[in-house]
Parts: sequence; C-alpha cells; structure tokens
Amino acid sequence: MVSHPGEAYPKFLFPQSQRAAPPRQLQLTSSCQAEFVICDQTIEFNFRDAKQFWGLEDFMNVDQTAVTNAANLALFMVNLSQVLKRNFQHTDPDFGVLNLKSYYRGLRYATEWLKMLPQKPDDIFVAQLFSNIATLGSIHVANSPVSSG
Repeated sequence: MVSHPGEAYPKFLFPQSQRAAPPRQLQLTSSCQAEFVICDQTIEFNFRDAKQFWGLEDFMNVDQTAVTNAANLALFMVNLSQVLKRNFQHTDPDFGVLNLKSYYRGLRYATEWLKMLPQKPDDIFVAQLFSNIATLGSIHVANSPVSSG
C-alpha cells in the first residue's frame, strides 16, 4: 500500500492533490516554514494517538471505504479526547488519554451497577460511588469536572 519507503501513509488516504510538499520545496518565509512544521508535527501526533489509543492499527480492513471510515473514526476520537481532556487538565496537567478512558469506563460501570440495585441509594452515596469507581484505573487521579447525575 505504501508507495515508497519514505511515505508513511497509503496513497489513497491522501491523494496527490491533498498532500503537501515538504517546506524545502516551497518558497516560504521562515515564519511560514515554522507554521508548516508545527502543522506537520500536529498531524503526526494525531496519527500517533489514533494508532496508540484508538485502534487505528488494529483495523483489518482492505476496502478503501472501510479504511477511510476506520481512519476517520480513530481521528475523530483523537479530537474528541483532546476536548474532553481539557476539562480535567485545569486541575491536573498530567491527565492523559488513559486516564480519560478509565474515568469514563468507571462511570459506565457505576451506572450499570446502580441499575442492578433494587432501590436507588441516596445522592451522597451515589456521588461517592461515581468518584471512587471512576478513578480505579487512572494513572493520575483528578477531580471530576463532569457531574455524575
């Protein structure tokens, strides 16, 4: 799929009309070259996160539409996680994607556990339950910016 060893992604993901030329081949000012490099690095980091945290590497698709859908889903999850992480990073700057995933997984577990109870417990217990279960798998425990109700 890769067109030559220096190219990181299959050609059909980025047709020639959508691929940018390296800055050395363009006639750019130094500030434009710096902006180009920053954008290039941002794209690389987004692909790294999509592969590492959102399963871009795990998709075993060969059809062009399926590959495009898988890549779009993984990159959408990268963007969504960056937005959601901002809520936590005000109190804990080290809060990362793994913490975010464990937080929302814990909230889901707590919600499912509460559905199994014959009676709903009081709100104070529910709030404590959500805060304790949501932080079980976290690397960095942060205060919850999201209401549990």
